[in-house]
Amino acid sequence: MQKTMFFDRFGTTNIAAVVEAGKLVEFHADGQTDRDTAGNIYKGRVVNVLAGMQAAFVAYGADRNGYLAAGDMPAEAEGDVPAELNVKVGDTVMVQVSKAPIGTKGARLTMNVSFVGKNLIYLPSAAFCAISRKITDEQTRERLLNWAKKLAPEGGVILRTQAEGARFPLLKEELRTLRRMYEDAREAYESASVGDCVFREGDLHARLLRDFDLTDVDKVYIGDAQAYARAEKLFASAKSGLKNKLVRYTGEREMFEFFGLEQQLCALTDHRVELESGAYLIIDKTEALTAIDVNTGKFTGETGLEDTVFRTNLLAAREIARQVRLRNIGGIVVVDFIDMASEEHRLAVTKELENCLRSDRAQCNVMPMTDFGLVQFTRKKVKCDNMVVLTKPCPHCSGAGSVPSDEFLAFRIQSALKKCFAEGYKNAVVELNAGLYAYIVSTRRFSALVRNEWREKRVYMIPHRTYHEEQFTVRGDNGRVLTLPDTAKLLY
Repeated sequence: MQKTMFFDRFGTTNIAAVVEAGKLVEFHADGQTDRDTAGNIYKGRVVNVLAGMQAAFVAYGADRNGYLAAGDMPAEAEGDVPAELNVKVGDTVMVQVSKAPIGTKGARLTMNVSFVGKNLIYLPSAAFCAISRKITDEQTRERLLNWAKKLAPEGGVILRTQAEGARFPLLKEELRTLRRMYEDAREAYESASVGDCVFREGDLHARLLRDFDLTDVDKVYIGDAQAYARAEKLFASAKSGLKNKLVRYTGEREMFEFFGLEQQLCALTDHRVELESGAYLIIDKTEALTAIDVNTGKFTGETGLEDTVFRTNLLAAREIARQVRLRNIGGIVVVDFIDMASEEHRLAVTKELENCLRSDRAQCNVMPMTDFGLVQFTRKKVKCDNMVVLTKPCPHCSGAGSVPSDEFLAFRIQSALKKCFAEGYKNAVVELNAGLYAYIVSTRRFSALVRNEWREKRVYMIPHRTYHEEQFTVRGDNGRVLTLPDTAKLLY
């Protein structure tokens, strides 16, 4: 299935989306916060050792100390505590963030650092070579394993899925580059202070271009000029076919709005998901797991009850696989399908869910359906789900619900303003919640646009204390004289 990718930047946040057959299937965002530290390497200091848990806590410059398990320490390291731990309080250690902080949990750290390339992973402290489990052809696995051992006789190389179509000289050059990265990190570590970052993983866009199989990607649209320049540099030595997939979007309207992605993002902030048939899902997240309920809604079917329920559950299984990937839901997911009398139907629905989850880049494991119509599956959790980016706790119900985040609402207002100016208006009037107005002004969210693209435009903002947090309107006006209330403010 052909895919299209979209890269852009809003404020300090990089955003990216993947679309299949017109539907948004992946959304990613990062920023200058703890949520984009995975892969970074730091100089840390052991501050606490818990022998009973076979783990240590390490200060590495973040607000919360990181968690270092015994299994994430090199086996050959020495220390004064039990051999399994290999570290003691006060030791300085080179640690890599293997899992970024999520919620109230600190980062998961490892001393077995790794450097990821397009086709292979270099592990300096490993004494083995391995091949991606997604490569299943035995002859191919044997050929690649021989290559890996030739590349690194001492071990420390894992060939990724995309290495299947790579040539040996390319793999050799990539390994040389990754080894140089490690040497630079070691050199920086020697003179660094505790808490310093000695190796920084590439930004969101670079990681996606590296990790995504681009052979079935039709186009990569990039709205941000700096992101486009970095992508061009990354593809400078790549095959011309890959480089030609890059498209610089320069339209007047916001790219996500122009391609119809903004409304699909807005739908993510709702826990109710409508299916094409009229049925719907309810997605509720708890601290320990995510529960998904399937309902027939307006879908009444055309034959009998069992057929209606079966068809609804099949549709639900497909959409559930898309939603967990799109919302980046990790951990345990429990689905309450509508009860079916037929064992054949129950097996078919479970199989459909399993098949649809195979297109997910995160590892998923599906359990059989119970007699009560419940299916449990797990999805590997690597970062916060997208609700952290798109929503915030609702201030009216003590956090029991959520509303769109200030950052996401500012993005939507920017999108509406660009559309307004693209339609020929010289002035725009925005009426919005007073708190959201304060956020936009204090963060200077639109200052770069006002200085450049909008320097001949005028944006007036009217804050309202009575407006709900997510309520706003944007209207264009080409009148010579604008009639505005005294509370109207000229933006910047």
